[in-house]
Amino acid sequence: MSSRKLFGTDGIRGVAGRAPLDSPTVYSLGFALGEWSLRHGERRVLIGRDTRESGPELAATVARGLKDAGAEPVSAGVVTTPAVAFLTRTGPFSAGVMISASHNPYHDNGLKVFAHDGFKLPDIEEAALEKRIFEILPGAPENPQGFPAEEMPGLAEKYLEYLRQSAGGALSGLSVVVDCAHGAGFRLAPPLFRSLGARVTEMACAPDGRNINEGCGALHVEGLRQRVLEERADFGAAFDGDADRCILVSRSGKVLDGDHVLLIAGKALRPRAVVATVMSNLGLERALAACGIGLLRTAVGDRYVLEEMLRQDLPLGGEQSGHVIFRQFSTTGDGLLTALRVAAIARHAGATLDELTREFVVYPQVLVNVRFREKRPLEELERVQKEIRAAKEEFGGAGRVLVRFSGTEPLARVMVEGPDAARVEERARRIAAAIEAELG
Repeated sequence: MSSRKLFGTDGIRGVAGRAPLDSPTVYSLGFALGEWSLRHGERRVLIGRDTRESGPELAATVARGLKDAGAEPVSAGVVTTPAVAFLTRTGPFSAGVMISASHNPYHDNGLKVFAHDGFKLPDIEEAALEKRIFEILPGAPENPQGFPAEEMPGLAEKYLEYLRQSAGGALSGLSVVVDCAHGAGFRLAPPLFRSLGARVTEMACAPDGRNINEGCGALHVEGLRQRVLEERADFGAAFDGDADRCILVSRSGKVLDGDHVLLIAGKALRPRAVVATVMSNLGLERALAACGIGLLRTAVGDRYVLEEMLRQDLPLGGEQSGHVIFRQFSTTGDGLLTALRVAAIARHAGATLDELTREFVVYPQVLVNVRFREKRPLEELERVQKEIRAAKEEFGGAGRVLVRFSGTEPLARVMVEGPDAARVEERARRIAAAIEAELG
């Protein structure tokens, strides 16, 4: 996977209009996917997008590539990533493409590809698709004329109806604040929650193409927390730009991330183990262990969480960032579904979100992002390795140290976790300084 040039941990990401999201490359992806679709027996390919201003042009360019390859592009319009996964799985589509950069700023964008089964393409399929893209690229038009794919009516409602069926009466009579990050969920989440009987206060539901994720949504929950307290709401839910992740705020103002959700759902489902990533807090592992539930860790990326869930036949997994996969209901993280499942669990238990997470003792955890100019293998960076060893020796079994490169941005991510916040902060700072010194 490390040798690939286009596909990262979550599809193809970059600045819209620049390689790899320049017109010839995007067209080539559409053409290659069109060929792939025809080999899999169905001409139609679904295209969805979030609210970024670059979305319509990217969608039209993908559609032109699909059309020129003999496939039939169908537009879902502005919808969430999990909606594209669901509709691809349940509709007459060989594949689905979601155009979104998730939680990133508006100038970024991305392309995620789903197969007909609703799962993101496996690594081996992505590698083959990438190889074919590079074969097509030399002959691709420099400025391909976009193709306006026809929007199939009723797609979004079909997805919402499925969510309603999975929710029962979870929201009836509740007061909920919903922050849609000016993203793909803005037309879906508020009407969905109202149709289930909730009193809904909307936040960040006025996209202008450039304000997606800007000071709002799952990465910026301060405003949501304040609004929940002001409204005395039962809970708040913040989504990211494509609404595949969800961060919750309890009635008391406590912020609940994906780890909290995994604990709440784990206690309700009682699986033999829950799947999380190396980023999940040590407190989750210990809280689950107290309930007799194991924790399996994977590399960062919800695709790897899902692969382990399937391999181990487990019903629940997710990431601290708010991607949570309820395998009974979805093939990918779904922020709207997460909010509904947590509300249903709380209602069935007759408990508040605060009560359901009372035993979760969060270990101090610091995450530092270091932007670099030149990427080199971490094991070759002697100063960095020295600082990592020192941190591990200091904390022993009462802490964790993780240093990795982002799969979507030119960043080195440093995570340090331990029993003392000041010591954790100091160790993270020293490792980050070492990376900056060695990589620029």
